[in-house]
Amino acid sequence: MSVPDGGAAPPTVFFLSDYGLDDEFVGVVRAVLRRLAPAATVVDLTHGITPFDVRAGAQTLVRSVPHLGPGVVLAVVDPGVGTARRGVAVESGDGRWFVAPDNGLVALAAERSGGITTAVSLPKPAGVPDTFDGRDVFAPAAAHLALGRDAATLGEPLDPADLVRLPEILVQEGSEGGRRVLRAEVTWIDRFGNVQLAAGAERGPAAPAEGLGAVPVAGSRVGAGSVVEARVGTGADRAWRGRRFTIRRVRAFHDLEPGELGLLADANGRLALALREGSAAALTGAIEGGVVELSW
Repeated sequence: MSVPDGGAAPPTVFFLSDYGLDDEFVGVVRAVLRRLAPAATVVDLTHGITPFDVRAGAQTLVRSVPHLGPGVVLAVVDPGVGTARRGVAVESGDGRWFVAPDNGLVALAAERSGGITTAVSLPKPAGVPDTFDGRDVFAPAAAHLALGRDAATLGEPLDPADLVRLPEILVQEGSEGGRRVLRAEVTWIDRFGNVQLAAGAERGPAAPAEGLGAVPVAGSRVGAGSVVEARVGTGADRAWRGRRFTIRRVRAFHDLEPGELGLLADANGRLALALREGSAAALTGAIEGGVVELSW
């Protein structure tokens, strides 16, 4: 990353954390960035990650990175702060830097941005507390990189293969009893209660072409072949809940009747359970990290 010339856009830092907005944590980190890299623009991706939920932060970055321009991603979801876990700066193949704790938070997003080409450690400065690395370690490193300075001066080089990765997310598809079956982990429940699955939108039954192959099902006219049986697994053991749902694959929310549960492709190209003008999560009991089974 080079220092912007007079005609280039200012450097950008994309900031994600689980800090929330009730305390001064976000403001203090932004103040450090402002002091060290005053020309940088800071874009707040979100500070509403559930506290300590590294997996949720990682999935948020995966969804966000395709829409970010050049810059530095500063990500802090750090239940291991004050332990022996490393801080890292990671460069992806598209030239973007990611600054974060080495706990799996940024590895997947960086890998999906052209692969990880460079990684360096971020040692903690002497005399700083062990409780606010976002301010004392990660923000200064992000400012350093946003200014186009050499990453090699930040710390020792690391083998990208040694970075921490999160466990693989479940997506399984096959046939059982003459039906297609897809089991996929719930990766996100948004504020509307839509239940995003790990499976891409190309999986599952195809959405019907508008106006073609319509057949009556449960009082609605739906595309032939779009009827899906669904059940939801929750809890640490992902035990199946007793209730099953008959839903249908549609193209958009408004293809559902008010209060009807359906399956569609969300804005990130993933399958999602959606309830028109309601919460699919509340209706089904789905939770992040649980599993949804679809059969058709």
